[in-house]
Amino acid sequence: MSTVYPVRDIFVQANGLRHHLLARGAPGAPVVLMIHGLAGQAHTFDAIANILAARYHVYCLDVRGRGESEWGPPDQYNIDTYVEDLEAVREALGLQRFALVGTSMGGLITMQYAPRFPERVSRAVLNDIGPEIDPAGLQRILAYVQNAPEMFADLKAVVRYYREHYAPMVAHLNDDQLAEFARYNVRRSDSGVYVWKMDPAVRTAPPKPPALDPWDAFRAMECPVLIIRGAQSDVLSAETARKMLEANPRARLVEVPGVGHAPLLVEPEARKALETFLAEGA
Repeated sequence: MSTVYPVRDIFVQANGLRHHLLARGAPGAPVVLMIHGLAGQAHTFDAIANILAARYHVYCLDVRGRGESEWGPPDQYNIDTYVEDLEAVREALGLQRFALVGTSMGGLITMQYAPRFPERVSRAVLNDIGPEIDPAGLQRILAYVQNAPEMFADLKAVVRYYREHYAPMVAHLNDDQLAEFARYNVRRSDSGVYVWKMDPAVRTAPPKPPALDPWDAFRAMECPVLIIRGAQSDVLSAETARKMLEANPRARLVEVPGVGHAPLLVEPEARKALETFLAEGA
């Protein structure tokens, strides 16, 4: 039976907001910091973070407006602000150097942060994301993010929603596993219904391109980069992944068969690649 490592809730004041992180593993071990996707939160990484905690001090961040982190001004939900948040969180935690693991939006943050603060990032993992996003996947994500129901009668309804709208990510989970995955994205309101643990403004924030061109940012990443692609992804195309390998000689690619956007990183191929990649820098 695998070890379950204790989880510590950490709150830091950074860039004008109160940010929440989940921490596992021993302080003093090499640090891995994980950042979730657009509509996710820190618990998205629970399974893989517990695995990594055997060797690393693992932090999983709630990006502003999600999970237990404070909501920010509606016009500041954009990648550049998230990069500023990450640097302020790093400073508040006193971290000097760490590996960054970013899923989807978290990967976009990673691609922008790493070239701006190269002395901080030892290794970077981009989970099913690149400088170009496949238009079909982008439209699918925007549709379910912008049109999500405001509330659910019970947790079973939440599970049904995730089963229908997150199929590429959760198709291989049974209902109990999916309920565990989904429950941290909602909370029970005073009226007894379940509502999102996310600022509604996140869903309606107009897209704002980052200061650094995405391809320029990716090329400027000085650390080793692991690209993990779901073989059935409609967000990171096989062609874009190939271009990424050509654009940055420090990048390598692994594909996870039978999985769309985005791998949970506990799939055998993803886990092996991630553990091997991180160990090379530890």
